[in-house]
Amino acid sequence: MSESPRLYDGDADHLMRSDTAPDRLTLLPGASGKIRPGQRLRVMWGQDMLRDILDGRYRTIVCGVNDVDNSHGIIAQLCELVATSQWASKSVTSYAKMFHESVGVHAAHDREPYVLKFDLDSILILALLRPRGRDHFTLDDLSRGFMTVSKMLNERRERLPVAAVSFLNARANRLQDTGGKEPSFESVLKTIYHAGFRGDVYPAPAMWNIGQIGVFPNYPFPEGLDRMRQGSS
Repeated sequence: MSESPRLYDGDADHLMRSDTAPDRLTLLPGASGKIRPGQRLRVMWGQDMLRDILDGRYRTIVCGVNDVDNSHGIIAQLCELVATSQWASKSVTSYAKMFHESVGVHAAHDREPYVLKFDLDSILILALLRPRGRDHFTLDDLSRGFMTVSKMLNERRERLPVAAVSFLNARANRLQDTGGKEPSFESVLKTIYHAGFRGDVYPAPAMWNIGQIGVFPNYPFPEGLDRMRQGSS
């Protein structure tokens, strides 16, 4: 019988027992079956999005933006950290406000949210503009916004690979369901998947300490999850 593979050198396997770690994840195998391209969202559990972006792993990032204050959003962090960026938090907010004022005059009946492009030279940001007069996004906003994003990515290989924030646990652009609460991560994945998006998705950092709940590395989730919810054995 072959031995179980070791992860670390020396005695570190015994020292790194997961049940002693306060922040941890329990990663379960994803859905199996025939391998086909463009059929999944990859969920980047435990990864640092900002570091991955600065390491050049993505060409396009999808996030939110508003016309009031973006100083606490990821777009502000990217504008500050990307050395070649000519954008700043205040200029991003000013542009979003100017855009809202313009469409209010010339395209008042268009359906929101709009998707604004911010070229930081080394990376392109496609930012869903939060509807004017609201302090949050809805799942319907995400659906329409990601439909537009998917069209902007279609047959544009130079804009790939692409990653998106989850819009959960956000400080600048909150996400709410019809009951005024934050929706589940599964609801977000389902919404953007059916809108046509097929990039990577980064969970909120606050979700990194749910070790008591099994998580999957891809969406759609395995069919067995629905069978469990329906009470099947």
